[in-house]
Amino acid sequence: MKITHLSVFVLFILLLACQSVHLLADQQPYQIPVPVKQKLDKAGVPESAAGIYVHEIGADLPIIAVNADVPMNPASVMKLVTTYAGLEVLGPAYSWQTILYGHGKIEAGVLHGDLVIKGYGDPKLDLENFWLLIHRLRQTGLHEITGNLILDYSHYDIPDDDPGAFDGQPYRTYNILPEALLVNYRSTALHFMPEPEKNVVRVVADPIPDSLVLLNNLKLSNRTCGSDWRSFMDIEIQTNQEGSNHMLVTLNGSFSAQCGRRSFLLGLHDSATYTRDLFRRLWSQQGGVFKGDVVVAKAPANLVHIKTYHSPPLAEIIRGINKFSNNIAARQLFLTLGTAGSISRSRAPATLDKSEQALKQWLASKQLFFPELVVENGSGLSRNERISARHMGQLLLTAFQSPVMPEFISSMPIAAADGTMRNRMTGTTVSGVAHMKTGTLNSVRALAGYMLNKSGQRFVVAIFVNHALADRSGVAMDALLQWIYDR
Repeated sequence: MKITHLSVFVLFILLLACQSVHLLADQQPYQIPVPVKQKLDKAGVPESAAGIYVHEIGADLPIIAVNADVPMNPASVMKLVTTYAGLEVLGPAYSWQTILYGHGKIEAGVLHGDLVIKGYGDPKLDLENFWLLIHRLRQTGLHEITGNLILDYSHYDIPDDDPGAFDGQPYRTYNILPEALLVNYRSTALHFMPEPEKNVVRVVADPIPDSLVLLNNLKLSNRTCGSDWRSFMDIEIQTNQEGSNHMLVTLNGSFSAQCGRRSFLLGLHDSATYTRDLFRRLWSQQGGVFKGDVVVAKAPANLVHIKTYHSPPLAEIIRGINKFSNNIAARQLFLTLGTAGSISRSRAPATLDKSEQALKQWLASKQLFFPELVVENGSGLSRNERISARHMGQLLLTAFQSPVMPEFISSMPIAAADGTMRNRMTGTTVSGVAHMKTGTLNSVRALAGYMLNKSGQRFVVAIFVNHALADRSGVAMDALLQWIYDR
C-alpha cells in the first residue's frame, strides 16, 4: 500500500485531534467533580442550584465552570467585592475621621458650651477606640463640659429603614443600620457565666448603659452544650419603661453549666442614648465632668476645633469585615466608596446611589463588566444582591495581580485556623492552605477565595448554592476544596 504525503498529513492531523480530545477529557472544564456531586446529591441539593467556578492562576481556562454564568445570591461573599474595591479606591492606609468641636469658649480646661462630635462613617469606632478618642480629648486639657453633647450624623443621607425588615430581629447586631457616627455598633454584650457552686447563672451587660435594666430569671442546667445553646433561653425586650428611655431585658429559660462563659450581642438602644451614656461613663472615668444631655443636630457654625480622631487603617479594618463577616463595617465601607477616593466625583453626603456608581465605575476601570451584578448594601446581608460564580472568580483573578493583593488575601479566613473558617477542614490536608470567605443566609451558602493544591499551584474558587436545603451543602463545598488540593 502506497502512503502519500497527503495521507501522512491527514494522519498527523487526526493524531493531533485525538490528543486534543484526550486533553479536554482530562480537564473536563464543565463537569462537577464526582465527590462534590455525591455530597450535593446526599444533601438533596440539585446540581442546577450550585454555581461553581475554579481557575488556576495563570491558566487560560477554568478547570470547573458549572452554572458559572447564573446570577446567584452570594450572601457575605459579596464582602470580597466591597473590600477589594475599598483597598483600591481608598488605599490600604485610608482612615476615617471623627472630629470634635467646641460650641462655646474654652477657658482653663472648661468648655462653656456644647461638645460637638461629627462623624464621617468610621466603621471601627468600637469600645476600645471610643475610649481612645475620649482619652485624647482629655489629653487636650479639657476636663469640664457645661453644655450638651451634640452628635452630627449629617455625613450620611440614606433611607431610615426598619432594622428588623430583613428577618424580624431588630435587636440583633448584624441588623444595625449604618450611621455616620456609630459608636461601638450600638451593641451591648450579655456575658453568661455559670456558677455551679451557687446553682445560678450570672449575667453581666457590657458596657453597662445607665438606661438598661436587666432581669435575670435563668436557671442553671447541666445538659450538653451545643451550638444551639441560645435556643434554651428567651430574651424579652421592652422599651420606654415608666415613661423613660430605659430598656428592660428579661431573661427566661435555662443555661447549661457545660457551656462555660458565653456571650450574646444585642443592639438595644438608639444611637443618641447609647452614645450619651457611654460618653458620660468613660468621660467620668477619666476625670471629666459632664452633666448635660444629648442633642442630634447638624454641627452649628462658629465652632472651635478641638481634636480630629483617626480610625485604624483600612487594611486592618477589612480583616474584621472578611474574617468575621462584620456586616455593619462592610456597609459603612461601601458608603465611603461614593464620597472618597480618586474614583469619586462628589463628596458629602454619602448615599447608596453614589457608592453603587463608584463601584461600577471602578469595575469598568479594571475591564470587569458584570451586567448581572446587583449590589444593595455591599455586605451580602440582602435578598437582592447577585453575582455569578464566574465573575466572582474573575474578580479574584484580577485582585491577585493587584498591588493590594497581600492585604486583600490576608483579610480572608484561613481554613481550620481563624475567622468563620476556624472549624472547617480541621484535620485535613486543606488546613492552612485555603483563604476562603464564607457566606450564610437562609437558603444560601457560599464560599470563595484562594487556595494551594499539593503541588503548590494556586487556584481561585467560587461556589454558590441557592436552594432551600443550602444549609446542608457545606460538606459538598469542603469536598470541592479537598478535590482541588488532591488534584
